[in-house]
Amino acid sequence: MTDATATLLLVAASLVGLALIPLGLPGLWVIVLGILGYGWLTDFRTVSGGFLALVLGLALAGELLESWIGFRFAQRYGGSSRAGWGALIGGLIGAVVGVPVPIVGSVIGGFAGAFLGAAVFEYSLARRSGAAARAGWGAVLGRAAAAAIKLGLGLAMAAAAIWLAVRG
Repeated sequence: MTDATATLLLVAASLVGLALIPLGLPGLWVIVLGILGYGWLTDFRTVSGGFLALVLGLALAGELLESWIGFRFAQRYGGSSRAGWGALIGGLIGAVVGVPVPIVGSVIGGFAGAFLGAAVFEYSLARRSGAAARAGWGAVLGRAAAAAIKLGLGLAMAAAAIWLAVRG
């Protein structure tokens, strides 16, 4: 296989990964797999162990940040730590439940699940609908902020890998 073909596969994996991130799917990991595949196809001539460790670290950091940011935003908008857990659990369940709806199902499910999880968990503790709604709104904003951060990380990973591939 030529380096040009391997580079095209890297670009394709990067674009697919970037498209998956806003959908709440594991786009960062698709980019990591694209980088690993490119390295394997080119005998790791331009992809070093340090670079692989960096992209793995960035992907892991993106996943951890996604969970933490949703949790913190629910709290920042007046929710308890219980609302934060509700946002995390609800967002995950909502994304899974939304999968059968093509393209946007997991996005809508993730946002709705984060809102409902934070709101229900907060309401079960405080018994105040206003506080529960604010915590839910914070969870939605946190999920959006996390998606933006993950998209930025994905762009950085893809751009660096493609630059290494083209520079050859």
